[in-house]
Amino acid sequence: MQNFILSMDENTRVLLVLSIILFAGFILTRLTNTLNLPKVSGYILAGILIGPYCMNLIPGAFISHMGFVSDLALAFIAFDVGKFFKKEVISEAGPSVILITLFETLLAGFLVTVSVQYVFHVGWPFALVLGAIATATAPASTMMTINQYHARGVFVDTLLQVVALDNVVCLLTFSIVSAIANSDNKGALAPSDILLPIGYNLLAMVLGLFCGYFLSRLLIPTRSKDNRLILAIALLLGLTGLCAAMDISPLLSCMVFGAAYINFTEDKKLFRQINNFTPPVMSIFFILSGMNLDVSALSTIGAIGVLYFLVRIIGKYLGTFFAGTLLKSDPTTRNYLGLALIPQAGVAIGLAFLGQRILPPAMGNMLLTIILASSVLYEMIGPVSAKIALILSGSIDPAMLSNPGLEQEPEEGASRLLSSATEENSSRNDTDNPTDSVTGFSLTPDTTSSHTKKKEGKSKKSKDFRSYTKNCIPA
Repeated sequence: MQNFILSMDENTRVLLVLSIILFAGFILTRLTNTLNLPKVSGYILAGILIGPYCMNLIPGAFISHMGFVSDLALAFIAFDVGKFFKKEVISEAGPSVILITLFETLLAGFLVTVSVQYVFHVGWPFALVLGAIATATAPASTMMTINQYHARGVFVDTLLQVVALDNVVCLLTFSIVSAIANSDNKGALAPSDILLPIGYNLLAMVLGLFCGYFLSRLLIPTRSKDNRLILAIALLLGLTGLCAAMDISPLLSCMVFGAAYINFTEDKKLFRQINNFTPPVMSIFFILSGMNLDVSALSTIGAIGVLYFLVRIIGKYLGTFFAGTLLKSDPTTRNYLGLALIPQAGVAIGLAFLGQRILPPAMGNMLLTIILASSVLYEMIGPVSAKIALILSGSIDPAMLSNPGLEQEPEEGASRLLSSATEENSSRNDTDNPTDSVTGFSLTPDTTSSHTKKKEGKSKKSKDFRSYTKNCIPA
């Protein structure tokens, strides 16, 4: 197949390769759907299957020239994360939720960094970058379980708020750590090596704030939907390009861009419109991630991968436990919240690509392999651990365990949380398949309970709750 593709002219070759990538992703996600696994796992497996370490269908030169896809995907991801910086969401979260989020993210990152460095002596740049990535959480699997069993209560309310802020902390942490790691890799670490990247990041954040304000003025009410999308993506690409010119990550600037726009306009429709545009981009991104997974290296880095996998889980759990103890939280929140924060996928994979560029080639490939392999495992055990947490916390009605399709009237609290996500999705007609608010494509199987489909006369309140819980918070 590869020889056939190489015999074509360049334009034909690119079109055929993109077609193969997208079809492979579609076919493999049919398999993961039957196994009740998130689609991210299917895309990664598709990349492994058609990549150089398995069927070798895609020319290596093509893969090496697709680096811009990760920048594009990260720009969309960070912009979408920015909408959770809405003033109302931050004020509703309160200091207790913010403290729990800081504890569970930073403790997981700290434990991974220290353990990897002192056990394997891989060097501080590698350990710091891996630790920063460990802070990320992709709770799509958790949200799927909440929706399936109609979980509710204080525990669920807290969980929804924590996962909304989790990746915000992750992006901030990675931006700081990447500046330090990048400077250290260049030789002796001088104060300017740290201060200069920080200054560039601050400048990029100011540019993001300006872009948010500028876009809010450009998108007047009479502007057509097509032009709204064109202008938003033009500014997003321009901002990402400026960050690349300064050799810094686009994460912070694009996140500030999204936060500024949502606070200036209260316009959630633009985020939904961009999410409807991004599925092919995100699909290609995750499949390319699978292609870059060095399967042959799994046996040599297995010990580091196992340590990362286990220590991150321990850090997430202990972080929520210590924060809950300090805040004298409800025992169920303190004891079981960490079990619902295990999954990791989209944001972590994107950051791994950035980390691969910062680190030396061998270390960069090792980092990407660890994150890709662990992400598949995390997404497999995520629904199980989330279900255990919800059962132990008493958030699931016992009747729902034997009949998950049973309709139940939820409490108002959870349906109010993260109103930006709630209102966005309640206006959609196609709510039969959850869509990831960050990646813009469905992460859960294309199956809907026939019992649920036949139910009629549902209250508007119940519809809004299900619409929210089906929406996946960033990966």
